Amino acid sequence: MCLGIPGRIVAIVDEDAMLASVDVSGVRRTVDVVCVAEPGGSLDALVGAWVLVHVGFAMSVIDEEEAAATLKVLTEIGEAEGEIEAMRTGSVEPFHPSHAPRAQ
Repeated sequence: MCLGIPGRIVAIVDEDAMLASVDVSGVRRTVDVVCVAEPGGSLDALVGAWVLVHVGFAMSVIDEEEAAATLKVLTEIGEAEGEIEAMRTGSVEPFHPSHAPRAQ
């Protein structure tokens, strides 16, 4: 099962590609922040924000309390470890337009 998992944005990796580094329970991964970025705003404003990460995308901004509560529930139902391991092993990567198949 692939769930959204809370993580904290720690750095902007590539502003043009809208990629940021997110820390999820000590595991850092690059994720796409297009869904949470303010139109026309600087991505630097996202550094320090908690986000819900799903399949390589930051899907929504959440507060720290919600992040802690979500991690607690995921841990209790035994899903947090699997999601964190998927991030650690790189089995989930963010979409990048250069990797998309081209129409013929």
